[in-house]
Parts: sequence; structure tokens; C-alpha cells
Amino acid sequence: MIEFEYWQLLLFPLFFGLGWAAARVDIRHLVKESRALPRSYFQGLNFLLNEQPDRAIEAFVEAVQVDPQTIELHFALGSLFRRRGETERAIRMHQNLVGRDDLPQDLKLQALAELGQDYLKAGLLDRAEEIFDKLRDSDLAEDAKRNLLEIYQLEKDWEKAIAIASELPDFASHREIAEYYCELAAAEIMRSRRDLAAVYLQTAFERNRKCVRASLLLGDIQFQQDQLLAAIETWQRIEQQDPPYLALVAQRLLDAFRKLDRREEGLQLLRGYLEHYPSLDLLDVVFQLVLEGDGPEAAYKLVRDELKRNPTLLGFDKLLEARLLVTAPENRPDLDLAKGIVQGYTRRLARYRCDNCGFKARQFYWRCPACGGWETYSPKRTEEFDLTP
Repeated sequence: MIEFEYWQLLLFPLFFGLGWAAARVDIRHLVKESRALPRSYFQGLNFLLNEQPDRAIEAFVEAVQVDPQTIELHFALGSLFRRRGETERAIRMHQNLVGRDDLPQDLKLQALAELGQDYLKAGLLDRAEEIFDKLRDSDLAEDAKRNLLEIYQLEKDWEKAIAIASELPDFASHREIAEYYCELAAAEIMRSRRDLAAVYLQTAFERNRKCVRASLLLGDIQFQQDQLLAAIETWQRIEQQDPPYLALVAQRLLDAFRKLDRREEGLQLLRGYLEHYPSLDLLDVVFQLVLEGDGPEAAYKLVRDELKRNPTLLGFDKLLEARLLVTAPENRPDLDLAKGIVQGYTRRLARYRCDNCGFKARQFYWRCPACGGWETYSPKRTEEFDLTP
């Protein structure tokens, strides 16, 4: 049995009194802090609770003006302005923070990084680059380098992009770096400096041996140099790299076989591709070859059989085109009318779509102009995806 001394009972009131006093101090401190906050701060909270975001923002702006010590509110408002597209207000907010001498170093760096994001969102790439370059040796180096990579891609400064990407092994993939080298190669091809372009493409293959774009561009160089067999062989490698992309070189293969006067060999190759990797672009090319060599009836049969195998509205448009070639003149007006109606609708379907963000475009892009993803466009056009079960 536990024994108590009478004097120990006197401690209970003492402990109770100490606890009450501590609670009073905490409550007073809380009340003091709440009174120190500007009235507009609470008005802003009230507007937010009543789903009035615009009035809430103006109230918070007023709170910042009344009490410049509200650092977190500065950051929150600056980020909010940037997301809303009000970049000028975001820039002013973060410039105010950067210019404060009493701000701790870590918060000053954070404000500088936010200012760089403001400039990037506003399209002021030179100013954004200058800020992120200053942050490369700070605690925010990783994010700074990622932003620099985005800036270099927007500026199409591919050599700088390659250099900074090498410092981000966990962020920039070998596939993306191979694309940077392909961009350099494409620029040199435009300048007719094919030897230098070939060197860049070799480096692209070293980064990513399955780089379809490098094969496509290398084949273009060989075709321009009348190395037709080498070009055909290079383009054929795409079947091992990523077969659906054969649609992008179908017309190139057709041109090469025509120049070699080996139409039949080209037809067999492209027919095989069409059978295994059906595509509207491949169908167009095979249709041309069959029409030239075997006539309208054979071309019509090709399209009809392909439409049975892979029914699409774009394929039906091609069938109407083939049917017009074998139809008697007196029956053509009705077919022309039907084809015009179908073609008017299929113009909206003949789009390429980004797998990452869904952005649609009439032409194929290696980098999505909306989300900036590399190789996110499939070489198949939209309707072919929409009808896939």
C-alpha cells in the first residue's frame, strides 16, 4: 500500500495554480498575435470561406500593405498571381521580398527562385536565365537547373540543354538528350552541313539506340547524297526501333524505290508494313503505288479490303476517292457530293494527338508545343485512336 505524507497534498493546489497561470499566458499570447494581424487578413479568410476568391485576394493584398512582416502571405500571393496569369503583380510581390535586407538568406533565395518562375511564366527568358544561373550553386540548385533546362529548350539552345541535362541524370532521360542531338543535326541539315549532322546523329544513337528520329534524319542525309540503298536500309531499321513510326517514312521509302526504278520491290515491302502495322499514311502510299502499276480497279480493291480490316472514316474517304476513279462519268456527281461531305468532317479527324496532354495538331511534332513532352505524339492520327477498342 502506497503511503502519503500530508505535506504532499499541498502540492496539488500548487500544480493546479501553475497550470492555470501557463494557460493564461498562452491565451494572452494568442490573443495578442491575433490582434496584431490586420483586419483585412480576416476579411480575406471570410471571403475565401464564402467562395469569393477575387475579393479575398484584394483583402490579402491590403493585409500585406498594412503589415509588411507577413512573409508567408507574400509568398502565397505571389504564387497565386502567377498561376492566375497576373505575372506583373507576382513580379512586384517577389521583387519586394528580394529587396528586403531583413530577410533571412534561405527566404531570400526562395524569393529569388519565385521571381525566376515569374519571369519564366511571363516569357522574359533572359531575366529568368540570369536568376536561375545565380542559384546553381545554392541549396536550390536542382530546381534551378531544371528551370534552366526548360529555358534552353524554349530558346532552342541545344548545346546548353545537353550540358545542363548531363547534370540532371535523374531528370533528363537519354531519350530526351538524344532528341537534343537530333535538333542539332536537323539544323545542320538545313545548312547543308551533312557531315556534322551525321556526327550529331551518331551521338544520338549512342544516347538512345532506339532513337527513331535519328534513323529518319540519317536516311534523309543518305537520300540527299544519292545513297538510296543505304537510306532504305536505315529507314527499315525503324521496324526494330518502334514499328508505328514507319508511317513517317512511308513516302520517303516510296520516293527512294521510285528513283531506283524498283517499284515492285517497294510495293511488297510497304504492303507488308501495311498488313502488320496498319496506318492511314501507309495506306496512302501503297494506294499510290498500286494505282500507278496496276490501275484504278486494283487500287479500289486494296482500299476496300483495308477498310474491311480496319474501318475508319478517314479510310472511307480514301475509298470514295478510289471509287471515283472506276465510276462512270454520269454517276460521279453523287459520289463527289458524298466525298465532299465526308471530307469536310474528316479534316477535323486528321490530327495527331499528344499522349501526355491531349493537344491535337495537324502536323506531327517530336516535342509537344503545349506540354513540352518529347516523343509524346503517336505517328497515328486521331481517329485511329478513337476507334481502338
